[in-house]
Amino acid sequence: MVAVTSAGAHAGQDLSNFKKIMPSLLDKGLDNVNLSMFDEGTKKIVLALMGDELVRRGRLADAMKAFVLAGNKGKLVQIGQDYEVVGLFGNAIDAYRLGDSSEKLLECGNKCLEQGRLQDAIKAYRALNDTSLMIRAGEVCMQKLKWDYAIEVFSSIGDRSRLVEVGKRCLGDGQLGYAAKAFELAGDKEMLSQLGDVCVKQGLFATALKAYQLAGNEMMVQFIKENFSSKLF
Repeated sequence: MVAVTSAGAHAGQDLSNFKKIMPSLLDKGLDNVNLSMFDEGTKKIVLALMGDELVRRGRLADAMKAFVLAGNKGKLVQIGQDYEVVGLFGNAIDAYRLGDSSEKLLECGNKCLEQGRLQDAIKAYRALNDTSLMIRAGEVCMQKLKWDYAIEVFSSIGDRSRLVEVGKRCLGDGQLGYAAKAFELAGDKEMLSQLGDVCVKQGLFATALKAYQLAGNEMMVQFIKENFSSKLF
């Protein structure tokens, strides 16, 4: 642990010495620098200086931590923009979220949705906690047949009707695994039984058994176990 000392611990003190020793401080690591002897204002100034130097060195993840500790949301938004420039949208979204910038989150989310970066778009909209945007993203996922993302979106907002819709689309498309997941998350026992029927016709007895069990269809569970037990493993 390296201790940073100074004659005064006031916000207006001369910080030129910190700039001179900044490389040494950063080499020690942000977590190992002790600023507990300073008042809150001075701490934030020093942390911001450290963040600026980390940005200059290209250590953006560490810089984000420094700016979070400094409470400098403007600098976090700037880092988000730097991440966007190099196409690291997931990282940009993290920075915008920490910077509490709803405007940049929405802008980035919309850009990702337009570019087909569905996972990043979902991440941005989830950070905004906006149900209408999540539904929009989920519908785009359905249009692009990205069933896993669509299921993730609609399950996260508890939209059972759209989960059932996804399940039916998957069932019609032969994507039985995704259909099972969607129906299970929606808690739709009727559709789970229908899925079981489809699986039986295709000879997928293990999948059918699971679907019937989730549906609480004890008659068909017993039927599968009694007649096709040898095909369940």
